[in-house]
Amino acid sequence: MTTEVKVPDIGDFKDVPVVTVLVSVGDTIAVEDAICELESDKATMEVPSSHAGVVKEIHIKEGDKVSEGSLILTIEASGASEAPKEETKEAPKAEAPKAAPAPAATPASSPVTDAGFSKVHASPSVRAFARRVEVDLNTVNGTGRKGRILREDVEKAMKSAVAPAAAGGAQGGMGIPPIPVVDFSKFGPVEDVEMPRIKKISGPALHRSWLNIPHVTHNDEADITELDQYRKEMDTQAKNDGYRVTLLSFVIKASVSALKTHWEFNSSIHPDGDKLIKKDFYNIGFAADTPNGLMVPVIKDADRKGLVEISKELMELSEAARDGNLKSKDMQGATFTISSLGGIGGTSFTPIVNAPEVAILGLTRSKMAPVWNGSEFEPRLMQPLSLSYDHRAVDGALAARFCVTLKTLLGDMRKLMW
Repeated sequence: MTTEVKVPDIGDFKDVPVVTVLVSVGDTIAVEDAICELESDKATMEVPSSHAGVVKEIHIKEGDKVSEGSLILTIEASGASEAPKEETKEAPKAEAPKAAPAPAATPASSPVTDAGFSKVHASPSVRAFARRVEVDLNTVNGTGRKGRILREDVEKAMKSAVAPAAAGGAQGGMGIPPIPVVDFSKFGPVEDVEMPRIKKISGPALHRSWLNIPHVTHNDEADITELDQYRKEMDTQAKNDGYRVTLLSFVIKASVSALKTHWEFNSSIHPDGDKLIKKDFYNIGFAADTPNGLMVPVIKDADRKGLVEISKELMELSEAARDGNLKSKDMQGATFTISSLGGIGGTSFTPIVNAPEVAILGLTRSKMAPVWNGSEFEPRLMQPLSLSYDHRAVDGALAARFCVTLKTLLGDMRKLMW
């Protein structure tokens, strides 16, 4: 017996365009299987079948306009109108995804079609969705009743397939050719070593910043001869009081003054891309090397704190980072970041801007160098500075001026105390 399946009550909508036909002639469908998608001016909705059976004829096509009562299908009824509803964990119908291209979850060598789905347990709508997003249902584990593959199973498979690319894996992104996969075991012994959790979390963020921000790095040097002498005096006293005074405390203090002079470095690019968000607070992040990876605690309201308070807070946050006791709030809200490798070595490097900040200052090991004073060379302690910045917010001239201001402050203790 043949049965007509028509558009049910869809509210006050009339002449609604057909976005996608989700079944083909010969498909076996159950009651409430989605058979097509309609798109109103407010939402995309799936139309469920009112009967079960085999599709004999399809009376609509993509682009047609339908209303309540419009004929969709003719089916050969199987007498299974009481067939159980498919278990579903899908989102509300009004939020159903539109028929748009999605990232491929399988190799692009051959398209995914229904032909390869003959043995899988899935409804026509799930098959059609899998075909659109190019997910091979033969590789998907169904979580529905009796192993039936649900739409969310397909979505999960799609997300897991694109995750390596998002995390900076071998697949390319943004049109970048992928890195070839190499079997290194052909050349010698290898071992897979699990990355620390912190690196797994920070890796995608660094990758995102590097791809989205036009980085430029400006290198300079500051004469810290007098500053270091004063720092050593402070540090000697601080040891007796249970804390240390490092160069980073002075650089934080000087950076705040430079940020007040050149506010662009303490800003963020507005989401619309046409404005800068000027911040009137100064939270300085600093990179802390820990056994589990790099962490960035934040000195809040650094402009309101003196050298002693900054030094104590630096020590407390660094110890918390090394011990794994940093709280989420301790790493949020930075407006400018400093990454210091001074205790390790190096002459310069290119720190990656910690978006949505627009600049980051890198420090390497200071060294004694002959500096011309106008009449002769004299030994001076010079501190390398590597300032990376977002060229959309800051240009080269402004970056050079920022570094001149910073090294002037570091070179003259009196100005640093203003």
